[in-house]
Amino acid sequence: MLMKDIIEKKRDKQELTEEEIRFFIDGYTNKKIPDYQASALLMAMFLNDLTPDEIAALTAAMIDSGETIDLSSIEGLKIDKHSTGGVGDKVSLIIAPIVASLGVPVAKMSGRGLGHTGGTLDKLESIPGFDINLSKEEFVDTVNKNKIALIGQTGNLVPADKMLYALRDVTGTVNSIGLIASSIMSKKLATGADGIVLDVKTGYGAFMERYEDAEKLAETMVDIGKKLGKNVTALITDMNQPLGAEVGNANEIKEVVQILKGESENELLELSKQVAVEMLLASETYKDKDAALRAVEEVLANGQAIEKLKQFVTTQKGDASFIDDYSKLPQPEHFYELKAEQDGYVNALYAQKVGKSAMLLGAGRASKEDDIDHSAGITLKKKVGAQVQSGETLAVLFSRSEIGQEAIDELKGAYVISDVKSEVPTLIKGKLSSK
Repeated sequence: MLMKDIIEKKRDKQELTEEEIRFFIDGYTNKKIPDYQASALLMAMFLNDLTPDEIAALTAAMIDSGETIDLSSIEGLKIDKHSTGGVGDKVSLIIAPIVASLGVPVAKMSGRGLGHTGGTLDKLESIPGFDINLSKEEFVDTVNKNKIALIGQTGNLVPADKMLYALRDVTGTVNSIGLIASSIMSKKLATGADGIVLDVKTGYGAFMERYEDAEKLAETMVDIGKKLGKNVTALITDMNQPLGAEVGNANEIKEVVQILKGESENELLELSKQVAVEMLLASETYKDKDAALRAVEEVLANGQAIEKLKQFVTTQKGDASFIDDYSKLPQPEHFYELKAEQDGYVNALYAQKVGKSAMLLGAGRASKEDDIDHSAGITLKKKVGAQVQSGETLAVLFSRSEIGQEAIDELKGAYVISDVKSEVPTLIKGKLSSK
């Protein structure tokens, strides 16, 4: 088998076999195929699209390119959750203690953030002492004992994806539905999940701005699940404005606690409950959606969910006293209140601009080498549909460092205020399932 023949075959819009795709992935991962040939094939895939069978074969080959996590010793179906990324998205940290308190094992591996805010790991590291570096044995034992553990991704998980993404990034081949879907699903399935609940974002602050693109990505990932024998459910959700009131790291952890304590009710709570319900259904703990929702609301109301969060934090060496004393979290030193300059209604709140403002404050990374300021972030006082008066506070920016004008201007540009009241965007726009 020759790489040149595989490139020419895909160039001519023919479907590659599973053997040809594995030859490519194995060869490139083992550095037997040079970058220039891999780039040529990626461009052919980008221009001519991948068939469903090619996408499934590519996903399977990437899973097998490195180590995989065996969770078979954990009792019950292991259901993972993945979001395609959004501003203020801390849903994973809300749903994990909810579903764990209902007996569903949460064995989650997460990554760090690159862009507007930190990833799930960065948020957790806002908690004093929290340890994300459990061994595989400790990870499995903790999930069996407490039904919940969360660690960083192992370095040798799906190495083909890391190598291919770096190449796609510099060759203009990132925005391919098939390549994106296989990248996401290979990482999720390599961590041993029996099923996955996907939160595919769409809107101005999402990777897929157009609903049609988000729907196509969701369909493709659900189809991968079908072909590889995994239960996959995808929710398509709005990301035109940030989720919840907090954007940052420590302040998002605070909002997680407020949601679990019942001290805050907004669209973040609504989405978290719906994702938790889908995880319960996928785990077959509940057969009926209404019963699953009642169970979720019960553990929120009776305190079981917040107690599970305390257990989770304590087990992973964190200081859970922050749950009752937010001053234990990293604290900012500088604040700036963004004021409305006219009367009216918030017509739009562009998530992408809010995210960039947070990154400029130090809450995110422009490059992998950047340090995170866990105390930095934004509190949104007014969101879409809210009435405002001139001089009223729209949002508060905060950081350990002086608040720069660029961050202020970016957040100011995120707000659109008009005389006409805008409808609050529909949160859940669609659902697909492999069942």
